[in-house]
Amino acid sequence: MADRPPLPPFDSATARQKVQAAEDAWNSRDPERVSLAYTPDSVWRNRDIFLTGRAAIVELLTAKWQRELDYALRKELWAFDGDRIAVRFQYESHDPAGQWWRSYGNELWEFDEHGLMSRREASINDVRIEASERRIFGPRPAEEHGQSFPLE
Repeated sequence: MADRPPLPPFDSATARQKVQAAEDAWNSRDPERVSLAYTPDSVWRNRDIFLTGRAAIVELLTAKWQRELDYALRKELWAFDGDRIAVRFQYESHDPAGQWWRSYGNELWEFDEHGLMSRREASINDVRIEASERRIFGPRPAEEHGQSFPLE
């Protein structure tokens, strides 16, 4: 199995690199690309859904991005220890009817020795917003990497 650096144990710099890489991949809205960051038998809890494996990840993300249109995400490192990372995140999207949403959440990640995520637990809350309240417009520009994103 090929390594996916940075590898655990993480330090501050490598944990931030891992978080930015995840943000970049998710902002691609490419389920196959995103799934490659996870072990073949990765275990997920996403909201109220429990799943295992890359095929299930691709299926979930394909459906997600069919209903969460113009999805744009910001992740921020919260904490790290050894092979684990905790993040907070926000993303905005609109549904097919045109209603905009901002979703807030926290994720707990665990990695294998190859730098692939073997476990992901995500808690997510959605807030209805007006288009005029949007703050996230596409992927984060490189000059903003590593910067904190305000809660509101």
